[in-house]
Amino acid sequence: MKKLLSAIHYFAKPFCYLLILLCLSLPVSSQKKRTPTTSKSKSSRILYGEASFYANKFNGRPTANGEIFSQKKYTCACNVLPFGTWIKVTNIRNGRSVIVKVNDRLHPKIRRLVDLAKIAATQLGYVGHGVTRVKVEVIGKNKPD
Repeated sequence: MKKLLSAIHYFAKPFCYLLILLCLSLPVSSQKKRTPTTSKSKSSRILYGEASFYANKFNGRPTANGEIFSQKKYTCACNVLPFGTWIKVTNIRNGRSVIVKVNDRLHPKIRRLVDLAKIAATQLGYVGHGVTRVKVEVIGKNKPD
């Protein structure tokens, strides 16, 4: 009997450690991740999330699709929409909107929806804040009038 208890104790200890590690690796529902969300249906193609704007150091550098980035062009980086997609970005706080083209990608760990050129961020009125909540409406592949 003592050998049986000793064997159970010998195997139970590593099993408990493994169980604790497994529990610690599971996501906790109380942690809030800021990921882009879609509206009621995916077919409406409206997204909600956070927008930031490019730092000046990226001016003149190539974007992910090969275009040269300029702070004076109405472009943006977005990880969820294809290159060449025209979108209408609306600042939820003040209602201002701008139309931009997706031509770059954000770093995969960044949970923002879009990163706008400074001219677009200025038009939306959040340059002084750095980030803002936005509504993104997909227009399509053709440049709007």
